Amino acid sequence: MSASETTKEMTFAEKQAERLKRLRSLHTARNEARSHNHQEVVAEEARNKLPANYDAKRRQAEWIMEDQKKREESAKEGKDYDRVKLLNISAVEAERLERKKKKKNPDQGFSTYEQATVRQYNRLVKNMPTADMELYEQQKQKYGDAFYGGPNVIIHGMHKDRREAVDKMVDDLEGQIAKRAKYSRRRTHNDDADIDYINERNAKFNKKLERFYGEHTAEIKQNLERGTAI
Repeated sequence: MSASETTKEMTFAEKQAERLKRLRSLHTARNEARSHNHQEVVAEEARNKLPANYDAKRRQAEWIMEDQKKREESAKEGKDYDRVKLLNISAVEAERLERKKKKKNPDQGFSTYEQATVRQYNRLVKNMPTADMELYEQQKQKYGDAFYGGPNVIIHGMHKDRREAVDKMVDDLEGQIAKRAKYSRRRTHNDDADIDYINERNAKFNKKLERFYGEHTAEIKQNLERGTAI
């Protein structure tokens, strides 16, 4: 055996050291994989605990924040943000968005007082300005425990309404009165019509019943009037 072949051969100690090095490398890789798998399990469990529409809500919140930021930038530049936004979309897309807006909250007229209240609530919430967190924190520090109220807290006289808030409320009320005056007109009274009501509210209710069920109950009503109903 030549001297060069002898130098290439590894001693037992060197082979043992090489095996230990590879073993440590495998142990390190296994620990890293175990740690990574544990992190994935924890992340998946956290995702499963989130609501089903969490991703959609997060994207919507991000879009609202971005839209609000662009709106503020346009206001600083003295531009109408709605007009600027329309310049970046096609006429077809603008028409589709308008149809979607009308379809989302269609005005189908009066149905019930509950639905009218819900529509008014949604309109008021939609028109609410962006929360002023700086003012919120100032009031929180100012009022302390009385900020949240409670059974043993007297908050009357502590809060002072801002002039802008009062003006906004007055404008909204005047708008409601003007809209109500446009649609709420007193119907002319027909003296020849049958009296089947006890007061005005009952008359409106009977008219609503007649509108929805009149064609189905016309024969029964005629039989009752003739006295031939069984």
